[in-house]
Amino acid sequence: QVQLVESGGGLVQAGGSLRLSCAASGSIFSINVMAWYRLAPEKQRELVARITSGGSTNFADSVKGRFTIARDNAKNTVYLQMNGLKPEDTAIYYCYAEVKTSRWLPARASWGQGTQVTVSS
Repeated sequence: QVQLVESGGGLVQAGGSLRLSCAASGSIFSINVMAWYRLAPEKQRELVARITSGGSTNFADSVKGRFTIARDNAKNTVYLQMNGLKPEDTAIYYCYAEVKTSRWLPARASWGQGTQVTVSS
């Protein structure tokens, strides 16, 4: 069993910054991709940023140049630094990880419970 626990959400004014953290725990052999998704009211779930175990990153066009993603493999933790926040960034942010619990088993997707980010104008 793998658990992902997010922290760092909250209310911030437009132009401000927040840093989200997500720590994975449980039966972990290795973690491939770690990512952040978000879900805003009346919108589809959106991939915000992802990072591979080797450090390669991808970002949604809407956050490029404002958000960065990093991970600490020793701590099984991924971070999302969000700068220049806009009201349209308001959403529930979910942590995602592809976790191998054994050398011989394929990676399985795990999700966090979500953390609310609200950006006021």
